[in-house]
Amino acid sequence: MEQNEFNPISGPIPPEKQELYDKIVKAIKTVYDPEIPVDIWELGLIYDIQITKENEVVVLMTLTAPNCPEAGGLPGEVEEAIKSVPEVKDAKVFITFDPPWDRSRMSDIARFELGLF
Repeated sequence: MEQNEFNPISGPIPPEKQELYDKIVKAIKTVYDPEIPVDIWELGLIYDIQITKENEVVVLMTLTAPNCPEAGGLPGEVEEAIKSVPEVKDAKVFITFDPPWDRSRMSDIARFELGLF
């Protein structure tokens, strides 16, 4: 699937897509960084989620480091998790390192789990 196959809705999630968005986030929360016992949502690795009118999902995410050994596998795991949501027609994950990830992106839940308070 090419990036230009998607026509994402710009701006905030419309009310009619909010329930689907919540299901997508729940699916993403099932994916864990194998080196850190916290899901990738709470780690702050997801930068953006867009949903097309046809319920195709485009995700922009990062990794904890550019040389992360999971660079090849983690995006595929995220795609598969999103595709497990029945209403999702298709999903594509793109990786970026701009801005680079740092601990400030972590949720309070992640910080608590990792003892970083």
